[in-house]
Amino acid sequence: MTRLRVGIAGLGTVGRGVAKLFADSGSRLNERMQLVAVSARNAEQDRGVDLSAYRWIDDPVSLAQDANVDVFVELIGGSEGVAKVAVEAALARGAHVITANKALVAVHGSQLAELAERNGAKLLFEAAVGGGVPMVKALKESVAGSRASSVAGILNGTCNYILTEMENSGRSFEAVLSEAQSMGYAEADPTTDVGGFDAAHKLTILSSIAFGTRPDYDHVRIQGIERVTLTDIRLAGKLGYRIKLIAKGALSDGAVEMHVRPALLSYDHPLANVGGSLNALVVDAEPSGQLTFIGRGAGEGPTAASVASDLIDLAEGRAGFAFGKALAQLAAAPRGTPAERGRYYLRLMVQDRPGVVAAISDRLAHEEISIESFLQMPVHDGPAVPIVLTTQTCARSRVEAAVKAIEALDVSAEAPFLIPVEHTGSRWSRS
Repeated sequence: MTRLRVGIAGLGTVGRGVAKLFADSGSRLNERMQLVAVSARNAEQDRGVDLSAYRWIDDPVSLAQDANVDVFVELIGGSEGVAKVAVEAALARGAHVITANKALVAVHGSQLAELAERNGAKLLFEAAVGGGVPMVKALKESVAGSRASSVAGILNGTCNYILTEMENSGRSFEAVLSEAQSMGYAEADPTTDVGGFDAAHKLTILSSIAFGTRPDYDHVRIQGIERVTLTDIRLAGKLGYRIKLIAKGALSDGAVEMHVRPALLSYDHPLANVGGSLNALVVDAEPSGQLTFIGRGAGEGPTAASVASDLIDLAEGRAGFAFGKALAQLAAAPRGTPAERGRYYLRLMVQDRPGVVAAISDRLAHEEISIESFLQMPVHDGPAVPIVLTTQTCARSRVEAAVKAIEALDVSAEAPFLIPVEHTGSRWSRS
């Protein structure tokens, strides 16, 4: 039996984990394939695994072009640059590609899938979404016989860890982020995570598979968690909610709407109790109903296991089309618009003077917005006080107009913070 020859480009956390699996004599990987070459920036670095048996190739593009490599495993990262060039080079010569690079797949997925199909190669990326949670495979296989109407989840462990720790410890966003960076949960530049971009890459991939559409990263509306404060966490809790960064795609009348943003979830919401660095995905589909997947979304072990799963699927002939269907069958779905009605959470930092609350209420009433709950937190050492309210169901355009009118009052110490309230149940609000 001929074994597939594998080359790994990138020996960071995930690449090191995959190399360790090949070094394990009991691993299933060694039954159908062999690691023959590796590539990384520093050949002298100790990675905790013996790499002496494999050819070292300094340039990952040269590794991708090597005719003695049947499967190119790209673990470099980034949507452009050497990772993109190397993957294209491998697919162009008919070599299979396995990647954990969610940015590359989200931004260039259609072009890469076309290149793979044209040259008889497979493009697999289970490890790009959900770490050890088989989200991609679940959508390709478990939901294949159903019609998905929405996918929603907690897709970034860093953000989930920060929000969970803020709630549990009472520390500020800045303090918890600093701790996460020191523990290796967050990068030195955390923008990709806390800005919502990492979750948007993953949502793009999941929505494409779920709805049978071409990946369209530019379609995603993105809002990160940078403006979530300890005040928001505390007051949301008093109102019976928990704040999470939610990535959601919804299909309605053939149009797809995708967004990543913080939202208030009631405690009985299916994602509200997913804490720490865990990831989760909830899929609404007919006739299968609601499906939920929860697990570790990052780390050496879980993500390396997902790469290994793709390798085994490839070796055993189970690898299908990149996005579940041939590229020609994937529609370029119209871009959906956000729902016109929903409930909202509004936090204001206003000057502590008579008449301010009445003026705010007047602007809300003028836009026919009813207040569901209202809280004011006393502040004794500053000129501004936080006011938090949740609305009853109202028109999105009306609440946005009310926020602009409140800003025009010139009583705000900072810009208002407006986020949606997600409903519980099998069919969530599309707000």
